Amino acid sequence: MTLTIEDLAAELAALRARVQELTDGAEISALINRYVTLLDTQDEHGYDETWPPTVFTDDAVLHFPIGTHRGIDGVARFHYEAKAKFDRTLHLSANHAISLDGDRGTVRFHVVATHVHHREAGAALFDIGGHYGGVVVRTAQGWRFQEWSFNLTWADGPGPDGTPVQ
Repeated sequence: MTLTIEDLAAELAALRARVQELTDGAEISALINRYVTLLDTQDEHGYDETWPPTVFTDDAVLHFPIGTHRGIDGVARFHYEAKAKFDRTLHLSANHAISLDGDRGTVRFHVVATHVHHREAGAALFDIGGHYGGVVVRTAQGWRFQEWSFNLTWADGPGPDGTPVQ
């Protein structure tokens, strides 16, 4: 079988598209890992407003059981206030599902997180499970979350205010 220049050009174009798709998926997976790690480490050395632009777009919209936030300004405070209710946290993610359409895509992944109460609260752990999901967009700085939500599936132990979460 003899390949024509057109056949080779088409094959090369298909390979380039596949490499781009794989590269985009790896970069979005790295974004997910960066975010999940930041959930636990973002303020280790004091309150830090520098991390949100490494994860979110300027016009990001976040939906969480604790509330909604719009825009990049205040995203660090939004996360800080939720996290400050605990001494420390550990978030684990899995099942990254990424669907791409050019410079946009959707993401969904599962999360299990342990929240350790401050010693004076008396209770040790608040565990949760659920999924994050939303829209990612390609920016000049790389992939970022534009719409982002956390959906709680289950909880065990006393919540942030010391009472069980239903």
